[in-house]
Amino acid sequence: MDRFRLNYLKSPGLERLEFEESFSYIDARKTTNLPSPSSEFNMPETFSSEVILKQAKADLKNPDSKIRILAIKYYLEKSYPSIPLSLLQEILSDRDPDVRAEALRSLIKFRSPIVSPLLKKYLKDSDPRVRIAVLRGMLQYQEKIDLNILLQSLSDESPWVRRKVATVLGWTQREGALPILMELSKDQDPKVRKAALFSLVTLYPDESEDRLMEAMTDSDPGLQKWAKMTLEKTAARPLKRKTASLTKRG
Repeated sequence: MDRFRLNYLKSPGLERLEFEESFSYIDARKTTNLPSPSSEFNMPETFSSEVILKQAKADLKNPDSKIRILAIKYYLEKSYPSIPLSLLQEILSDRDPDVRAEALRSLIKFRSPIVSPLLKKYLKDSDPRVRIAVLRGMLQYQEKIDLNILLQSLSDESPWVRRKVATVLGWTQREGALPILMELSKDQDPKVRKAALFSLVTLYPDESEDRLMEAMTDSDPGLQKWAKMTLEKTAARPLKRKTASLTKRG
């Protein structure tokens, strides 16, 4: 896993910008002059939980999604798991996908048994931003990921979701990931193919050699170049070891 992290972060050919980062993270304090979700954000700790809960419900029904997102960051992250389940269900059913994604990201921070079934449920969300938040959660939650769940995403309409699946498989190093990555390496989207190949090369260097050879004639010029560079590096490694061995003998 450490090797995958190092390669992933240092790889010059792998895009750093993930889909979820391309959706500008909403910070109302920077983009608008909107007030905080409520004056409750500065409420004294002596205020009763009933008062806080009442204000939370009000802020989470605010018509401005930015206010609702800020409310989630305050109420959910500060109050969970004491927050009522009914209120949590309301948040996760919000009409705005950014709100749902923020709620899931906040919940993932708490290693609660309630999170796992929620991740499975919202992997079928109608918006790719939410589905990507779920995939990130699976990775961050560090639980045993059910490959059957990830198989659902192989035919996801969003290439960014499929790309995230390839990345998650590389980081988690799950047994049985090889055929899934092989399938993703033939995806119609070049960025998905590249992410899958990167995970293949890192986890299954021998099995990935043929796919890399095929990628040298890929329809995407960028992927062609990356595959060629990767094969050259792979071919040079044994040569270096052999040279080092002969030097020692000499």
